[in-house]
Amino acid sequence: MRILALIKRILLQILRDKRTLALLFVAPLLVLTLMNLVFNGNTINPVLGVANGNQHMIEKLNDADIEVKEYNKVSNVNETILDKNLDGFLQIEGEKAILTLLNKDPSIAKSLEMKVKQIYNQEIQLMQMKHNGIQSEPLSPDVVKTNYVYGSSDTALFDTFSPILVGFFVFFFVFLISGIGLLNERTTGTLERLLSTPIKRGEIVTGYLVGYGLLAVIQTVIIVLFAINVLDMVLMGSIWTVILINVIVALVALSLGILLSSFASSEFQMIQFIPIVIVPQIFFSGIFSIEGMAEWLQILAKFMPLYYAADALKGVMYQGLSLSDISRNLYILLAFAAVFIVLNLFALKKYRKL
Repeated sequence: MRILALIKRILLQILRDKRTLALLFVAPLLVLTLMNLVFNGNTINPVLGVANGNQHMIEKLNDADIEVKEYNKVSNVNETILDKNLDGFLQIEGEKAILTLLNKDPSIAKSLEMKVKQIYNQEIQLMQMKHNGIQSEPLSPDVVKTNYVYGSSDTALFDTFSPILVGFFVFFFVFLISGIGLLNERTTGTLERLLSTPIKRGEIVTGYLVGYGLLAVIQTVIIVLFAINVLDMVLMGSIWTVILINVIVALVALSLGILLSSFASSEFQMIQFIPIVIVPQIFFSGIFSIEGMAEWLQILAKFMPLYYAADALKGVMYQGLSLSDISRNLYILLAFAAVFIVLNLFALKKYRKL
């Protein structure tokens, strides 16, 4: 009987907690639906610029699901790739060719390189057979020389993910620590005692932001230095720019964590925000191809702070961009932080109207 009474108490307690019920039955369905939409996105064909290519080879490239853009001659291949949003550029000079790959996504670059070399090899063999009247031997791989805009032939897929992971872990742990920290202040009565004094809501929010912010900055610096110096993650740009980006990411996570903690009555309820707030940001951070998603999902991605943080970190750490190149992302992140801070002021109204 005692066991039955205990079971009844637990079930009644959960049934009274609508947020827990939503976590148990609704949140998994939302996450599964989001995963289904992300993984079942459209495949984006790579775009290849070609100079001096014949029509037969162009057709073969198109048949291999490569979108071809023809050019007569370009003065700067790298600039053309970046300006025209190409995945690669093939320059043909007699029987030899130079393939320049963007290499922003190593998996796309390696697939494109393999297809181009195979088709070009077949094309040269066909030309030689027509000219000599005999079947020629397979050509040397050196016939197509490969250059890279970003990275090299040794670049692994993780090299492009690692900057995103650095930003994600800074965001996640600062969000969690700040949210639970302020929640403890409320559950222990500290916040209530503060609100009984003449202190203003703005002063409370500022105090918590600065206090937890100092810890967040230290944590951010440790994560960045460990990732780069110990784990040897790729770093093409300035480490100070990387630290600045992550400090701003920490500020966004800090203000969001404090805001959401206002709507939780226990640590368990704070944890419930993770599948709703944190998990979607992973899908839209760039780890999965956003270009292949449905258009409305691409719009939704732009309402996620980690979308801009990941783009900035990948730009600096992997592509070697400067602070001015990623300044737009930083301004948007600061705007997110400003909105969350203002919402914090309104959230405190339910505890005391000043």
